[in-house]
Amino acid sequence: MILLGLTGSIGMGKSTTAGLFAKEGVPVNDADQVVHALYREEAVEPVGKAFPGSVIDGVVDRGELSRQLAADPSKFKLLEQIVHPLVREKERQFVEECRFRNAPLAVLDIPLLFETGGEARVDKIAVVTCDAEEQKRRVLARPGMTEEKFALILSRQVPDAEKRKRADFIIDTGNGLDAARQQVQGIIKTLTGEGK
Repeated sequence: MILLGLTGSIGMGKSTTAGLFAKEGVPVNDADQVVHALYREEAVEPVGKAFPGSVIDGVVDRGELSRQLAADPSKFKLLEQIVHPLVREKERQFVEECRFRNAPLAVLDIPLLFETGGEARVDKIAVVTCDAEEQKRRVLARPGMTEEKFALILSRQVPDAEKRKRADFIIDTGNGLDAARQQVQGIIKTLTGEGK
């Protein structure tokens, strides 16, 4: 089985691209979705202890957590120490399940793939990209997003140009969904010999 790491900076279209792989029948493990689930399950207690007031109605409130992190960015490390091992365990279970099912290809959708040393856990890497203006337009259109928040997020991510240098495949989402879908299908065919 080939493990493909899928990554890309904020606003590049990574989640949409992960969905394109899933629509082609490739199993996808979405680290963001895993975190969302953990914030309702295993991560609630440790995050609540480390970030008082961040748990509301038994669930980690992402808005409150973001507010606390923006006020004190040094606490990102603490959050990562809690969340990353839990995410890694869910990822391990996903990979095991894919191997059990004899999947020829599986995708690990990891936003911070390079930042967390994730490239050591995958066979190939696909980076989702688009031009910087399009990225900015997409991100600033999100509810509650500000230029400052966007700058803070970007400062914590490996620059797009560096990601592209380290990629085995580049998926440009700046030319619409059909073009991205064709690129995804091409990658699947290259890696498995299957597909359209």
